[in-house]
Amino acid sequence: MNLIGNIIWLIFGGLAAALGYIVSGFLFCITIIGIPFGIQCFKIGLFTLMPFGREVRDGAGSTGCLSTLFNIIWIFTGGIWVALCHLFFGVLLTITIIGAPWGRQHFKLMSLTFAPFGKEIL
Repeated sequence: MNLIGNIIWLIFGGLAAALGYIVSGFLFCITIIGIPFGIQCFKIGLFTLMPFGREVRDGAGSTGCLSTLFNIIWIFTGGIWVALCHLFFGVLLTITIIGAPWGRQHFKLMSLTFAPFGKEIL
């Protein structure tokens, strides 16, 4: 089921979303200050390619002050809007029973895109 879900996800927008995150990651990596944010965009982009069968959890060192500071900067520089976009599509997809599995993936992406620093993907 995970393979079929990932294939359908890629066909109906997952590939475009992943490419958007990866391009954003390259744009962030142009400056030295943006490299940590670019790395998080790459992490989100790779997770967006195949979200079925994977989980997002807090990492072992997720309570550090640097992770908290970067998450605050991330939220104020656009992370809130990306998370709200995933929330919107998650709610929209869970209206129907058929779209519920894809809505759950958007909710996973929402939690990751709201505060990506200190999270790990299993």
